[in-house]
Amino acid sequence: MKKYKIGYTDGVYDMFHVGHLNMIEEAKKHCDYLIVGVHSDKIVEEYKHRKTVINENDRVRIIGALKAVDKVVLNQTRDKLKLHEMYHFDVVFTGSDWQGTERWNNFEKLLKEVGVDVVYIKYTDGISTTQLREQLGEKNLAEQDKK
Repeated sequence: MKKYKIGYTDGVYDMFHVGHLNMIEEAKKHCDYLIVGVHSDKIVEEYKHRKTVINENDRVRIIGALKAVDKVVLNQTRDKLKLHEMYHFDVVFTGSDWQGTERWNNFEKLLKEVGVDVVYIKYTDGISTTQLREQLGEKNLAEQDKK
């Protein structure tokens, strides 16, 4: 029996890489059922101010094909409380690189009020979408990924 019944994580998953895979597989180890949200192209443009390399439909297909994923959803919001109302998860997983940030400290407080834990998964060193963009010579776009 795993500690959590329904887990949730989300991301852009543009230029899918092993760090994304590690995150999803590790999250699945802690819950019976894992929902993975993929941010829509519109949401990505709104907060990253750039277009995705891989469109939302293809990103949903990629994530949905992973063995560790029980359900994939296309997100039209990044609001974790709204997402909780929709999917009724009891834990949210995110990368350890977000731990201690103002944004995630706020999420932790809000989610705790509705009985949802936040679990930080160890960030995979040496790989990120930002690094891939830098390798492709997209320095300006790589800076936007850090937002």
